[in-house]
Amino acid sequence: MNTPVLYGPIGRAVRKIAPFAETDPLGIYVAVLSMWSAAIGGTVTVSSRGSARPVLLWTALVAGTGRGKGTALRAAHHVLNRPLGRFLATHTTSGITSGASMVNHLWQQQEATAETEHGRDVRALVVEEEWSEVLRRVKRDASFTTKLRAAWDGATLRNTTKEEAQEVRNPAMVLHSHVTPSDWTKYVGESEAAGGSYNRILPFLLGSVPMLDDDRISLPKVDGGDLADAYGWATARPRAITLADDARPLWRIIRRYARILGETLPESQAVFIERTAEQTLRTAACLAAAECSETITADMLSAAFTLVRRSVHDTVRISKGATSPKVKRQAPSLTDRVRARIEMHGGRATSSQVLPFVGATAAEIKALPGIVVTVEREGKTGRPRTVLSLNENSSGDYAQAPEHTPTPRPAGAEREQNRATVVQIDAYRSTPAPVPTPPTPVPDANPFRALL
Repeated sequence: MNTPVLYGPIGRAVRKIAPFAETDPLGIYVAVLSMWSAAIGGTVTVSSRGSARPVLLWTALVAGTGRGKGTALRAAHHVLNRPLGRFLATHTTSGITSGASMVNHLWQQQEATAETEHGRDVRALVVEEEWSEVLRRVKRDASFTTKLRAAWDGATLRNTTKEEAQEVRNPAMVLHSHVTPSDWTKYVGESEAAGGSYNRILPFLLGSVPMLDDDRISLPKVDGGDLADAYGWATARPRAITLADDARPLWRIIRRYARILGETLPESQAVFIERTAEQTLRTAACLAAAECSETITADMLSAAFTLVRRSVHDTVRISKGATSPKVKRQAPSLTDRVRARIEMHGGRATSSQVLPFVGATAAEIKALPGIVVTVEREGKTGRPRTVLSLNENSSGDYAQAPEHTPTPRPAGAEREQNRATVVQIDAYRSTPAPVPTPPTPVPDANPFRALL
């Protein structure tokens, strides 16, 4: 019920690297979405009921120390570093501990880019890996939470200094943070959430995973062509994303879900989920932009809802004092390990570059699907060497989830035939989570309560 789906080009990339990262795949997916929203936030908006708003996604990975928060962030960087060009290197910052410093950072970036070819740029990705330290400091600054709300809304930010007034219109700042469950409970209180400051952030509890058998395997290379094309499409000019007709029935259900659930939960929990519908719409718009689409289809909206609904579930659990759930994890198969080593060497590797690192013989590797073993000789008298390569007609273990690769199209073009297949995160767990037996319907019961 609360299992998010990995959707579109972003989902494909996360599925490829997830078996090789010691973290919950959910953390990678969430971090990628936050980075992606920051990159396209300067030009992409989402419109509903005639009101345009930014697509900025603020997220928090909530887990104990050593539970994979940093690993998820590095894996997300691995996915987007090449598709986004120099964006992550030039627009990532941290240590924003006051409202004045937030406005000053965006204002300085605005001034530095005002005369460039592409014009003013007020995008920013604020990554706080030790968010509890920031939360301790901002308690002393009354303006911080006010400016935090304005930044999420995309409203104008202002600073009044002795030298000059600083003004930033349409800011595109995204906050991605890491925090432990105890620190979240301690510093993100009900009063702050009720004021609207911290209920703009989607928290996710990460499950713990066991260590992989071989720590010498690096993350496989990700073909970011789809995302690179989508990034170029999204930033070429302003894009206004709207709901497709087939998505409107589900959108009405989502809006009712948020309202009824908020009235059912205790006040201490309800304040954190007041923006469930808005967060779902923003997430769906990010998924649409990743497929070069200016319309949100029913599949996109459904995938976004599964992610936000998981955050609602985790928010309730955190408020009850829950810690990170334990998630069973299956180590990469021999095929995965061999493919990773071959891809590390550009698609062709000698036996000495593979065998010592995967714990298998040449005969065992030769029997693997998708692996081609050939013997080559340098010249007529050179020593023969065994070369391993990938069979381009086989995708190994990843053939279990065939998908279309979306081709960027002009705004408004039909995307039906390129719609991505969605795959649940549970595909990466050795033991699927048990499906609870649905309770017996009770007359006049709240139908949305069961979704928690």
